[in-house]
Amino acid sequence: MSASANRELNVDVAIIGAGPAGLTAGYLLTKQGKTVAIIEKDETYVGGISRTVEHEGYRFDIGGHRFFSKSQQVVDLWNEILPDDFIQRPRMSRIYYEGKFYSYPLRAFEALGNLGLLRSTACMVSYLRYKLFPLKDVKSFEDWTTNQFGKKLYSIFFKTYTEKVWGMPCDEMSADWAAQRIKGLSLWSAVVDGLKRSLGLNKKPNDGQAAKTLLETFRYPRLGPGMMWDAARDKILATGKGHIVMGHGLEQLAADGEGGWRMTGRDKDGNKVVVKAGDAISSAPMRQLAARLHPLPDTTLNASNLKYRDFLTVALKIKSEDLFPDNWIYIHDEKVQVGRVQNFRSWSPEMVPDEDVACVGLEYFCFENDGLWSSSDEDLIELAKKEMQILGLCDPQDVVGGAVVRQEKAYPVYDEDYAANVEAMRCELEDKYPTLHLVGRNGMHRYNNQDHAMMTAMLTTENILAGERVYDTWCVNEDAEYHEAGNEGAEKAIPARETVSADQAAALNSLRDVPERIKPDADGDHAGRKVA
Repeated sequence: MSASANRELNVDVAIIGAGPAGLTAGYLLTKQGKTVAIIEKDETYVGGISRTVEHEGYRFDIGGHRFFSKSQQVVDLWNEILPDDFIQRPRMSRIYYEGKFYSYPLRAFEALGNLGLLRSTACMVSYLRYKLFPLKDVKSFEDWTTNQFGKKLYSIFFKTYTEKVWGMPCDEMSADWAAQRIKGLSLWSAVVDGLKRSLGLNKKPNDGQAAKTLLETFRYPRLGPGMMWDAARDKILATGKGHIVMGHGLEQLAADGEGGWRMTGRDKDGNKVVVKAGDAISSAPMRQLAARLHPLPDTTLNASNLKYRDFLTVALKIKSEDLFPDNWIYIHDEKVQVGRVQNFRSWSPEMVPDEDVACVGLEYFCFENDGLWSSSDEDLIELAKKEMQILGLCDPQDVVGGAVVRQEKAYPVYDEDYAANVEAMRCELEDKYPTLHLVGRNGMHRYNNQDHAMMTAMLTTENILAGERVYDTWCVNEDAEYHEAGNEGAEKAIPARETVSADQAAALNSLRDVPERIKPDADGDHAGRKVA
């Protein structure tokens, strides 16, 4: 599995990246008798952002991955790769604010009760004020959410966490993203439902949502999501038709002038692997791919302007019983930098080997090379201990160990120019290089779910086997919201085009919402798009 110095491979398909998209493509292609070579920058782990990192027997999920898809095709592939190791887990996530927990989605009576009489009264007065006299010129996330819930509730339950995740002020995020992201959530509906429940007239959960309620349980590999991708790797290698070269980053992807490719990867010691192939699949970030393509694309400058939000997890081992039952809690508190706290035992008991030790992961959203990202592991562990104490979740003296996991380019940033930049590069590459295929989250610069990344690879595989672009892997419905709601394998999505089945569209439609900055108007001021 490791490459020796200056190794050369001749295969049918060269694949950049051993994440869900790259491994899905590799697995399906080798099943069909094709030879593949995958290069992966990480020296140890496959799975990309879906990997599971192990430290002293403890396992950490990077970001939390619930295995759910509306596409039966994706579900069947999961079951085929990992037939005997899924467990069913209860879904529980809550909001933490000033020492109290709030249901997610919010329940009006519970939220107002936790806030206390004076603050809840101020929240209701603020809510009524903006219902009677709403902001007229709605441009930003802040404007839209204030009109829906009032300034007080906006500042408590929307502002802090949203700004932590996306690294931009809420008054610079466009209002249309807020309208999509919080669609169906109504404070008035939640109050009315709460009254009905108190009178015994409504037995359904009170979440204030007109839309589907969230999943109550989900499937999960017993040793974390990396177990799925370790199994995919092993199956690829077992065919004898697949090579996976670890610890080698992409140095160059060169067109050979005859429709094929020469891919070069190099490790930290300078050892090189050269892969010659007829087709190439890239799940590498578009910005990175453009800089390493030869000849350089005309749209290299467009790709160089694409931006990313990065992410790190600080895992703490704490001598204690489990601190809370949630899979994770959202931290809406300005006193700390942490955005979410995972409880790894709630994902799977087998991820935490010691029954007397709780293991939690504090998630920090950052930009590569900023203060957080550049801090030493020791400093980050001390920060996590301090913030757990501030939150009242543990005593630092009970922490018996820690580890830090960094994930660069975790979230593609949707700034005002990203769509034009992505489209420019996509059109050029499709026109010039029909045998080069972009897949996955970073490969397509799209904030998607695991099942979407897999479906782009599944359809790409079909295109390669057919020898032409039968399927349009870019057919994505940006209004999708079912990724944690409804029935698994339901096949209820509308096909994106005639060549894509309803089931395939169900996975392609799993693109998640990302905030966009307000676009400057003709005078240079920020102006959002019109919101209905």
